Amino acid sequence: MSYRLQLEHSSAPMRRVKHVQFGIFPPDELKRMSVAEIEFPELRDEDGKPKIGGLLDPRMGTIDRNIKCHTCGENMSMCPGHFGHITLAKPVFHIGFITKVKKVLECVCWECGKLKADYNNPEFQKIMKTPDATRRMARVWDYCKTRTTCEKPANDDENGVPDASRANGVLGKNPAPNSVDGLIGTFKPKPGCGAKQPTFRKTGWTIYVKARTTASDEVPSEREEVTVDRVLQTLKKISDEDAETIGIDPYYARPEWMLLHVMPVPPMAVRPSIQMSATNACEDDLTHKLNDILKSNARLQSCVVEGAPAHVTSKFVELLQFHTTTFMNNELAGLPQAMQKNGRPIKSIRARLKGKEGRLRGNLMGKRVDFSARTVITGDPNISIDQVGVPRSIARNLTYPETVTPYNIDKLQEYVRNGPTEHPGAKFVIRNTGERIDLRYNKTSGDFPLQIGYHVERHLMDDDVIIFNRQPSLHKMSMMGHRVKVMPYSTFRLNLSVTSPYNADFDGDEMNLHVPQSEETRAEIKEICMVPRQIISPQSNKPVMGIVQDTLCAIRKFTKRDTLLSVDMVMTLMMWLPDWDGSIPTPCILKPKPLWSGKQIFSMIIPKGTNCKRHHSTHPDNESTWISPGDTLVYIDNGELVCGIVCKKTVGAAGGGLIHTIFNEFGSETARHFFDGTQRVINNWFQHYGFSVGIGDTVADDATMENVGTIINESFERVDNYIKEAETDKLKREPGMTIKETFEYHVNNDLNRARDDAGKKVQTRLKETNNVRQMVDAGSKGSYINVSQMTACVGQQNVEGKRIPFGFKYRTLPHFAKDDYSPESKGF
Repeated sequence: MSYRLQLEHSSAPMRRVKHVQFGIFPPDELKRMSVAEIEFPELRDEDGKPKIGGLLDPRMGTIDRNIKCHTCGENMSMCPGHFGHITLAKPVFHIGFITKVKKVLECVCWECGKLKADYNNPEFQKIMKTPDATRRMARVWDYCKTRTTCEKPANDDENGVPDASRANGVLGKNPAPNSVDGLIGTFKPKPGCGAKQPTFRKTGWTIYVKARTTASDEVPSEREEVTVDRVLQTLKKISDEDAETIGIDPYYARPEWMLLHVMPVPPMAVRPSIQMSATNACEDDLTHKLNDILKSNARLQSCVVEGAPAHVTSKFVELLQFHTTTFMNNELAGLPQAMQKNGRPIKSIRARLKGKEGRLRGNLMGKRVDFSARTVITGDPNISIDQVGVPRSIARNLTYPETVTPYNIDKLQEYVRNGPTEHPGAKFVIRNTGERIDLRYNKTSGDFPLQIGYHVERHLMDDDVIIFNRQPSLHKMSMMGHRVKVMPYSTFRLNLSVTSPYNADFDGDEMNLHVPQSEETRAEIKEICMVPRQIISPQSNKPVMGIVQDTLCAIRKFTKRDTLLSVDMVMTLMMWLPDWDGSIPTPCILKPKPLWSGKQIFSMIIPKGTNCKRHHSTHPDNESTWISPGDTLVYIDNGELVCGIVCKKTVGAAGGGLIHTIFNEFGSETARHFFDGTQRVINNWFQHYGFSVGIGDTVADDATMENVGTIINESFERVDNYIKEAETDKLKREPGMTIKETFEYHVNNDLNRARDDAGKKVQTRLKETNNVRQMVDAGSKGSYINVSQMTACVGQQNVEGKRIPFGFKYRTLPHFAKDDYSPESKGF
């Protein structure tokens, strides 16, 4: 919240970031950046204070509210922390770069550091023209790793430049100055030394070198471990030009910087101590690891100073290598893990960054937040599409900080008087000084006088705007702005039409609610994020929400020619339209008593001036008459439904439909009123009218069932014929298939055709009054395939496009005989 921030703004001018350049810290720059060289493993001095030069050095920042940072002079909350450094007695491999180091060593001469490449080779010239450095490195490595000698040119001029390389250089006459071509064109490769090149092998944090053997060698050479000092010697010899050719920019990353000479020590903010008592503190895993590095480095330093034998020194180098490696990555395959005293593996830097719980995915990409709520959702067609029903218990717990002004002081004083337990009330008052008063413990809250400029953290109330979200958040409509409607009971209430963009249903889904904490955020949500503004998706340029479920099924019945309403029903329904002006149209039937059609009442919900032409889902393609005999041509003229039965094609989430037209012509608020009015009026009529699906809706008449039985029996006979033909070798093999594949192909096609024919026969005989068919025609639920499967037969079940294979020994289930290829056995 803006009023809580005490930070001063920087006086530095604003700049637009053009690009980010990654590089490797050179050792000398690490030392320059460092505020302290860490030399002592001891954390505190005799007085129990952080030791200067130790791992808790106060120059690196403070985590104690009583101590100021010795570098920037700030307190615990304002000091960002400062890096220190440890100078290593001998360089070691950086576990993050060791694979790259091996690749670079395979690209250059082991003795002189020159790139093992023939610049006159057309293949290498082609590689040099690769503009992307990463891909160039891969190609150069692929070319160089197989070369066995560092070739010494035969005809060198006095500068060591091959004669031909200038004439047929890689680039021709005038290379571009900033391109890869330009770089190579201006560079004169130095001559090689002619040395034979060894092979390299990496295991864990060790690189082994082995001399190449030839047919004339009597004894094959042994592989030996290479020291980091020896690797450093070769990497230092690599010229900047060769480094750039390999794909390494020497300005940002010299090859020798990939080895660890100087170890950066992260500040205390990265590895805070946990104070157990006045005298006892529990240190972070990284601090323990740095302690081990300091101790092993001190022993190695004394070995170097005293001139200890090589095998003794190498043991301490290996120990230092182990500690620096496990500091960065403690999960290397095939290598021992560093453990705490209790046997728990130490959490390295890599473990902090990677994975779902890591810094990136766990903290930066998304995080647990305050002022949020989560509970189960249930549907409520009587609230507006841009409302969300919030349980009263949640509304009492979530707050919004409202500033006291002359216009709202009386209202806020009333909330403060109600206190934190009574809704609408308040939980906190924040004075101008920033002091927070918790009204739970303020016995005289009824007499607490507010002043202009105070902030009252009041309960969530009706028409507060919030962000509502359902995970996974796959598109921008997964987070939309809603108005709060405080309601009883313990679930969020959501309008059914809004479930489509959230991909929500009411089988136990939970959703998140976020309360904005400033006027700016509320304004942005109101103007940008509210549900009515998201009705049309910019992705597909059509509505993402429409009329669904009960309302969609009901609207089809409501707009049929034979739906007529009496005056008392019309008045009852009109009470559900909030902006009804009290007038009703002339009834379409006057005698024997006035009756209004469903089309007339639906026209009262459509905004005046709306024009739309659509077709019902059952509209015949070849119909071209002005008046549709089946009333399947939907025609809306100036907001009047002239003819047609309304279904999903008209009021669903369809491009060019009624909702799309209203949104484009009249805007988001009018579209919202249409959604709300349609659902309230149609659903209340549906409650009086009634609708149910029974088992009778899935049973066809006797004649239809006889036809279905005939179709299936004929198909079974054809399958029996295929089985006989296959058994007697009379089945003709299809091109590119075996006999078995041909048999399965014909049988599967025949059974699928039987299912389709039986389904079509049922569809044509379904009555108009069949309730399942009514749902299918309206588009609210189901399809004709479901109808035919319920009524006629489920049909052939396929697995990966084939009939169910034998899973047991020569049969699909133990209930069938072995080698039974009949339709029932194979899943019909």
